[in-house]
Amino acid sequence: MNRLINRANKRVSLGSAASLLMFTTLLAQGLGFFRTRLIAANFSPASTGSYFAAFQIPDFFFLTIAAGALGVAFMPVLADHLHKNDKKTIWDLTSSLLNLLAVVMFFVSVIIFIFARPLLSHIVAPGLRDHPEQLKDAVMIMRIVALNPLLFTLSGIITSVQQTFGRFFFYAIAPITYNLSVIISIFVFRHSLGVVGLGFGALIGAALQLLIASLGLIGMKFKYRLRINFKSDDFRLVMRKLPPRSVDQGIDSINSIVETNRASKLGPTAISSYNFAVTLMNVPVLLFGTSIATAAFPRLTDRLAQKRPDLFHKEFFKVLRLMVWIAMPVAALSFFSRGYLARLLFASVAPEVSLILGFLVAAIFFRIIYTILSRYFYAQKDTITPLLVSLFAIGLNVFLAFQLARPTSYNVAGLALAQSIVAGAEVLLLSIIMLIRDPYIFDRLFWVGIVKITSVTGFSSMAGYVMVKLLPLEKGERGFFTLGTRLGLIIGVTLLVHIGVSLLFGLDEPLPFVRKVRKLILKPVVVQ
Repeated sequence: MNRLINRANKRVSLGSAASLLMFTTLLAQGLGFFRTRLIAANFSPASTGSYFAAFQIPDFFFLTIAAGALGVAFMPVLADHLHKNDKKTIWDLTSSLLNLLAVVMFFVSVIIFIFARPLLSHIVAPGLRDHPEQLKDAVMIMRIVALNPLLFTLSGIITSVQQTFGRFFFYAIAPITYNLSVIISIFVFRHSLGVVGLGFGALIGAALQLLIASLGLIGMKFKYRLRINFKSDDFRLVMRKLPPRSVDQGIDSINSIVETNRASKLGPTAISSYNFAVTLMNVPVLLFGTSIATAAFPRLTDRLAQKRPDLFHKEFFKVLRLMVWIAMPVAALSFFSRGYLARLLFASVAPEVSLILGFLVAAIFFRIIYTILSRYFYAQKDTITPLLVSLFAIGLNVFLAFQLARPTSYNVAGLALAQSIVAGAEVLLLSIIMLIRDPYIFDRLFWVGIVKITSVTGFSSMAGYVMVKLLPLEKGERGFFTLGTRLGLIIGVTLLVHIGVSLLFGLDEPLPFVRKVRKLILKPVVVQ
């Protein structure tokens, strides 16, 4: 057992870490797809609206209080001490943060449990007051998952330490158990507890996620201390960096609460339809944006800890170009295949989900790019700049949500249009600030690469359009095999064109993929 844990904790390269995270994220998102499809198939859109609404406040408290300390405010400080091989300080700081946030998040859980009903009926989803049964289910689910912020906080701190050491295995596989737990709860509780049973699945999944994350500490020989060292300069530094990052994260959650609030007033199925579409949007963002940026972040902080800004810039732009190369065809594919995805997963509300996803396509591209742009600032321990940009973004999003998400305007699709506009504005503002600080940061070679990638995407988009015309979505057509086969052909051909034309244009981004495929195909077979 210990040998397996030690192997899982082995430090990996950036490429291996990114591959591991992309694979496990793909697996987790595949399970997430399956989970969401089962939820949509086994519960009405009205009742699933209660499920989505119930998680808004727990997620808000986790993101606002705890998530800011995880990664961007915590890991750079750990990286400095890891560079000095000072593990004692790392263990002390980790223990202090674990103890403090455990106490804080426990009280948060109590507040969520006690005030679940007023939080839902007056803030998150006032429209549910017109549907008492939905409100009752939402209150029950929120109280069940009240402990989730505490459990996620502890597992987040634990895996942040492991990421600093270049170990991603347990961080990568822990979320998979969460999806599995919710999936199992659908079959166990659907006839007895209904949609409320999903809350128990989420709670058990969060506990299992913490358990698996904790296994990674065994191989690291982590030394826990039951104390909070308020006198530590490092602990104080993290506490100073925590508020800006916490507010930044909380702003994203506030956006989600505002969107749920508006959707609750646009019909009984609007919350579900919008959340189903956002689920589809988040798949490529998590798979390509968060996975690659998460794998790259420890390396970026290491370069700055080594006083090598030249290597920091070199690796940052290498990752940024890769993400642009990936994000462009992914956004195009999301637009062309949105009808297939919506009908494949959410047959009951497929037209609404497809429409909303079409308006979220721009957000898919910009959210992927944002994941690495924000880490440019976080690696330099600058949490203020992303915070100020996010403050502007939430104001813009709230204004646009109220203007566009009206029955007389774009209805619930207005929320998606607002999100795309805001995502683009955030990326634009961060890029402008980077240019102001360093006018030569984006050199000629970078822009030449971007122009080539844009040209290549034109060819792959044309391929996607042609495939959709050759394999049209017939009215009333259903069936997982039929729709899945057509969707797979559309995606496969589009990506092959993107890779092939990229090679013709002399881009470096597809080379690692081509080398791995060539090695796999040409690997000699040993016959004994």
